Amino acid sequence: MKYKLTVNNQSYEVEIENINARPVIVTVDGQRFEVMPEASNQPQDKTEAVSKVEAKPVAQSPLAAANLPGGGNSLSAPLPGTVVELFVKDGDSVAAGQVVLVIEAMKMKNSIRSTRGGTIEKVLVSQGQSVAHKQALVEFAG
Repeated sequence: MKYKLTVNNQSYEVEIENINARPVIVTVDGQRFEVMPEASNQPQDKTEAVSKVEAKPVAQSPLAAANLPGGGNSLSAPLPGTVVELFVKDGDSVAAGQVVLVIEAMKMKNSIRSTRGGTIEKVLVSQGQSVAHKQALVEFAG
């Protein structure tokens, strides 16, 4: 989810992958950071919240790049769950943003969309299969 933040009178547009995860992965101007919010009472104001956050760059691994547009050769699971529906098979062409499959987690169905256009080389999961967080779901050709 994208947020607009102001720190020291400088405005930033940031993208947060999962606000409830620890550490929180934040993308600022194309650079990824691990942010560990301080575990304390709710801050009095936004300035206090920003001053109590420690951020450090994330080393880009092939697994972390897998779900980035144009990065990696596979689409990985953004959360653990069970594959309840598949919309593609080996050899299918997909567009960026097209729903590839549905993962059910905690009784909620989550549509997993392709992060890029291309041809599906191999579907690595099947309906009813449990998947782990960041597990590869499909591989793209080329």
